Amino acid sequence: MKKIGIIGSGIVAKTLASGFVKHGYQVMIGSRDKAKHDELEKLTGAKAGTFEEAAAFGEMNVLSVKGLVAESVIASLTEQLAGKTVMDTSNPIAELPPDNGVIHFFTTFDSSLMERLQKKAPEVNFVKAFSCVGSHFMIDPKFESKPTMFICGNNANAKKDVVSLLDKIGWETEDMGFVEAARAIEPLCMLWCIPGMRENRWNHAFKLLKSK
Repeated sequence: MKKIGIIGSGIVAKTLASGFVKHGYQVMIGSRDKAKHDELEKLTGAKAGTFEEAAAFGEMNVLSVKGLVAESVIASLTEQLAGKTVMDTSNPIAELPPDNGVIHFFTTFDSSLMERLQKKAPEVNFVKAFSCVGSHFMIDPKFESKPTMFICGNNANAKKDVVSLLDKIGWETEDMGFVEAARAIEPLCMLWCIPGMRENRWNHAFKLLKSK
């Protein structure tokens, strides 16, 4: 799959757009603010359009919006995204200050934002990805060894597409199973943020170690 639509225009969306372009993908980044389209094109090297145009453009798509609006955005794009792979980067971060560096979620440990999205749009093949690392490490991360991207989702072919993309941009991947695994993956965002919130350290990623 060479055409990727990105729904959103924040720092994660712009980082992924420019990174995917660098790796040879055709990319359209979506913004509701048409006045930003020219700026986004110059910044990322991607085409720019509306959310609807980006979703229709992509053979594979990325959801990169705030968790608080993710459900409403997906509800508005079900026609354009039906049957497609959608990498869900969003986290259910609440608008509350952190407690000693621990951010708040608006979900519980018995549910996840991606489960809500999957119920909202059952015909979309969601795959959790890019939700537990900072944007500056998402493309070609530089560590002593490849960091681990934890993914999950209900569609095996969609996950294969995501694994292939992640391999191209420098990640090893661990498939944690079906959509319910997002209950465990999304809180990794909490853990990743603690050193940054407490000590301004944002230079880390997760890796799953395996014994021989």
